[in-house]
Amino acid sequence: MTRGTLDLFHFKELLNNKWSELDLLNETGDKAAQPVELDQTRVGRLSRMDAMQAQAMSVEVKRRREIELTKIKSALERIEAENYGECLGCAEMIHIARLEHNPSATLCIKCAELKE
Repeated sequence: MTRGTLDLFHFKELLNNKWSELDLLNETGDKAAQPVELDQTRVGRLSRMDAMQAQAMSVEVKRRREIELTKIKSALERIEAENYGECLGCAEMIHIARLEHNPSATLCIKCAELKE
């Protein structure tokens, strides 16, 4: 497969759609990541513990979304630089099925397996 066989417009659209989706989720998740109110007169101990656990999970989910947004931004930059789809490990082209599944992929299957 060569870079010329990739439909860059298609992948740019996939990446932009994913960006919009994650951005929207970040907006709605911001409220859940707010610090938990520890007013013992209004909320029982177990409810506070549940709220603190939910808040911690929301913070982690937001962190993971931010990482994914960074990967998407990098993929969009590679499209603009005309090296999208090139494995950053071996410089071979990443299989189109892998890019369809994960448009922000930076490594081919072989290099990804070696990294693990």
